[in-house]
Amino acid sequence: MQKLSCIACGKKFEIGENRVVCECGGLLDVIQPIEELKKLDLKKVFDERLGSCELPNASGVWRYRELLFDTKKIISRYEGNTRLYPSEKLSAELGVELFFKHEGENPTGSFKDRGMTTALTIGYAAGCQNFVCASTGNTSASLASYCSVGSLNGIVIIPNGKIALGKLSQALAFGAKVLQIDGNFDVAMELVNKLGEKFDPESPTDSVYVLNSVNPFRIEGQKTIIFEILQQLNWNAPDWIILPAGNLGNTSAFGKAISEAFKLGLIERKPRIAAVQAVGANPFFKYFDNGWEKFEAMKNPETIATAIKIGNPQSFLRARRAIEETNGVVLEVSENEIMDAKATIDAAGIGCEPASACSLAGIRQLAKNGVIQKNERVVGILTGHLLKDPDATINYHAGELAGIDSARANQPQQIEASVKAFLATIK
Repeated sequence: MQKLSCIACGKKFEIGENRVVCECGGLLDVIQPIEELKKLDLKKVFDERLGSCELPNASGVWRYRELLFDTKKIISRYEGNTRLYPSEKLSAELGVELFFKHEGENPTGSFKDRGMTTALTIGYAAGCQNFVCASTGNTSASLASYCSVGSLNGIVIIPNGKIALGKLSQALAFGAKVLQIDGNFDVAMELVNKLGEKFDPESPTDSVYVLNSVNPFRIEGQKTIIFEILQQLNWNAPDWIILPAGNLGNTSAFGKAISEAFKLGLIERKPRIAAVQAVGANPFFKYFDNGWEKFEAMKNPETIATAIKIGNPQSFLRARRAIEETNGVVLEVSENEIMDAKATIDAAGIGCEPASACSLAGIRQLAKNGVIQKNERVVGILTGHLLKDPDATINYHAGELAGIDSARANQPQQIEASVKAFLATIK
């Protein structure tokens, strides 16, 4: 049976106590019964569920439910089952075997759906009706959609004027109550944390349940990105997994999933994690770079990669553990590196939002510096869909992004409406 354990003080709680954080304020982990799970042939169980058309097996999250938690009813949009794309051209360029795991293929266009189905499911099972998150976009879209599916009250707190319109449109369309505040994401998160402190397990219908990545059940859902990658690679672990790093929920989840998969014997070795931050929003990189001596939040983070424009990531301690346990690294990339990497991914016919492109920007940097070795197998995580931030794409190709070189711009050409003019463009 799973338990909740505080990563700060070590206190244990039952899953059914409906806690998001510990009494001491520390973040919680769901502790899996590894020895009990070892008795199951999990590879066979998971492989037999592939291709199912009915829930829960049709979900790329709930297919791995033995590694999540017990529940009688789930709220799902058939999330997961995202593709793992090989990239032969980039593999040849970088001298590695490169794949992209495209989490933008989830129902609302980002990886957030994986954690939303698990966290919302357990909150609903506890009798909660009101669910809240702070968001720069993707979390709000996911919360709004899943609350709509479950006929629940979704409430989104966003920084005024600091959210991609494509993402805000989803929250509005799915019927969430959208509350704008002055200040950035971190200010919104402070408010959400205060709301979470007032959660009353004895009166869940009158409380507000927090669905940001401080919620340990979000982390459980996001773990399944790793399980699915491993299954898609026939349970042969890659050498590296590279991902964007903002609030650090995915970094935390990936480390937890890799550790559990290794302990369970699903893989024979641990892939290394590389967490990639934007130069203008890099508190976790600085923490890593100073040898974990002191974590300092950034007051005014700034990057075109809005999904990771976070100065005070809530999961930095869990993420540090993930980096340490996988012999991983943390790095920073420039705005130009991000947008040029995005243009490369887009031109490959895959596409992604700006934050996702940190993966390729990081891979390029690590390969150039010899940290990623020749012929190693590398998986880059694309966290969000191309259409999440169309303005960034259009303005890049138009050369209208301040401080961005737009080296790979693909600008429209003006021609006269004639066959001759058309043929001249394809010579």
